[in-house]
Amino acid sequence: MSEARVRDGSVESNITASVGKPTVVVTGGAGYIGSHACKTLAAAGFVPVAYDNLVCGHRDDVKWGPFIEGSLEDRTKLDNMLALYRPIAVMHFAAFAQVGESVLDPGKYYRNNVVGSLSLLEAMRDHGVKNLVFSSSAATYGMPAATPIPDDHAQNPINTYGWTKLMMERMMADFSAAHGLSWLALRYFNAAGADPDVEIGERHNPESHLIPLVLDAALGRRPNITVFGTDYQTPDGTCIRDYIHVSDLADAHVLALRHLQNGGISGGFNLGNGAGYSVKEVIETAEYVTGRKIPTLFGQRRAGDPPRLVGDASRARNILGWKPRFSDLGIIVEHAWNHRKGYCHV
Repeated sequence: MSEARVRDGSVESNITASVGKPTVVVTGGAGYIGSHACKTLAAAGFVPVAYDNLVCGHRDDVKWGPFIEGSLEDRTKLDNMLALYRPIAVMHFAAFAQVGESVLDPGKYYRNNVVGSLSLLEAMRDHGVKNLVFSSSAATYGMPAATPIPDDHAQNPINTYGWTKLMMERMMADFSAAHGLSWLALRYFNAAGADPDVEIGERHNPESHLIPLVLDAALGRRPNITVFGTDYQTPDGTCIRDYIHVSDLADAHVLALRHLQNGGISGGFNLGNGAGYSVKEVIETAEYVTGRKIPTLFGQRRAGDPPRLVGDASRARNILGWKPRFSDLGIIVEHAWNHRKGYCHV
């Protein structure tokens, strides 16, 4: 056994790791999806090193490996971490992800999501870390011309957040050509649910995702949920979205890492269920799971909301061997509810 200490001025990580296990740096490892990836990495025989500035993440969600508090723009800290842990790969989740905020404050998003990612890429280059799995987004597609959306659909974002993700995909392709970087961009749709063991879950502040907002209405933490638009060309008139369980996303990231380790091609893959659920279906499912009536208001459409966003993830299934375990909406909501009610002490 070996012991590593990393001081960052405010937090000391003192976690014993098994000798011989490969190390993977997980940026944003204290966040929603990043923490689930850390758990899955540990179960797969890796040592995840969570690197997070805790602006959006939670220190108590780092449970499966060392933790270092730091920003992507802190090149000295990145260098020290990579030199100490010598990771075989990086999983890059760290990013601001509020679409509306990205439009109102683009500088914040370009600085963190793009400049910060460039700093990470350059540090990886200088330390010889060749494998990168990137948390991209279906937001890179913009308004889809076809649905389900295939991996080779034209990418034309309609908001700053989507552009920052697409810029990172471009940077990875350029670093691949110039420096031999192997990379995968996993473009997922609506991350949802929580760890089935109820060890971690979704804790955004502010919260913008539909399922936790609906569950907060069930808990009485908010007075109601508003449905924006009931006149879309969908079976019940409300928007349809593709919800993917966060643990299934974590599984896909580990499979992506294995793919790169085995010399697989670089590029982008969609992650989604291939079947969408409407806003009304989500509310009805939450009422069934919780056994509570959810107060609902009906409002006008929001500008820029497509009627249907569903992804075609057949390439991820065929090439990565990815098979979602929790594709049923009822299971997704149940896992989210189990965590949400415990987190809220109800």
